Amino acid sequence: MASRLVLRIQENYDRLTAGEQKLAQLILDRQDDILTFPASEIARLAGVSKATAARFFQHLGYSDFNEVKAQAREERDRAAPYEMSLAQSGQVAMGRTIGAHLELELKNLTRTFEEMRSDTLAAATDLIAEAPRIWVLGLGLDEGLARYARLQLARLRHGVLLLGIGQSALAEELAMLGPKDVLLLITLPPHAAMLKPLLSYARTSRLSIVTLTDRGSQLELQRLSDVVLPCHVASFGLGPSNTALASVIRLLALSYAAKAGASALQRSDIIAAIKEEIMDMS
Repeated sequence: MASRLVLRIQENYDRLTAGEQKLAQLILDRQDDILTFPASEIARLAGVSKATAARFFQHLGYSDFNEVKAQAREERDRAAPYEMSLAQSGQVAMGRTIGAHLELELKNLTRTFEEMRSDTLAAATDLIAEAPRIWVLGLGLDEGLARYARLQLARLRHGVLLLGIGQSALAEELAMLGPKDVLLLITLPPHAAMLKPLLSYARTSRLSIVTLTDRGSQLELQRLSDVVLPCHVASFGLGPSNTALASVIRLLALSYAAKAGASALQRSDIIAAIKEEIMDMS
């Protein structure tokens, strides 16, 4: 996907017509393959006319669809080393230089935030702001990220709880889920076997689910979530990279703080004062 196309769609989305927004949504939802189709097929998939498709790309500043595809080819060619790192089938590419590691992590971050829609972030922030309680869940290796997310949000608001820590009490904790609560799910492959039944049960509690996951799992988890914030997690081995996920957690906390305003700052100050007082007594 041409990241500049994604950015132009995000910047202009509210100014597009209803038909053009249908095209925009199709492109954002199918970033991995949509530009392999001709413009006429893209228009058909979105349920709009060819003329609407032509106007859509012109409104985004392109002369025609061919210019969009040329831009996508240019970006793909520039990103070739990154794509190669994803295709290490059967081999763990250890021993990389510091520079190679840094380059891959920067590309994970850049692509994650280039492709993130501001309205998606706002939707996740609104759910967190309006929820009576936030339940943060990360199973297995994702538990560390869940603890980090819980600390980030607990410094800004009340009622932020970890779910599933010590799975012997998981059933009791699930029974406490309530309407309008939010489940903040952090999950990377391989996903725990219990994840789908757990999310299906959570749905019966009429809570909202905000999911942070990898790009490859996005479509599958969208069916079980209200909002999905996908991240690029390519690595040279030893599982997916957590860098972009940790940064998105931080962004979500900052976005909530901006929305909550004085109350978030006041809570942060109170927590800082408590820590200072406890340290003075030690």
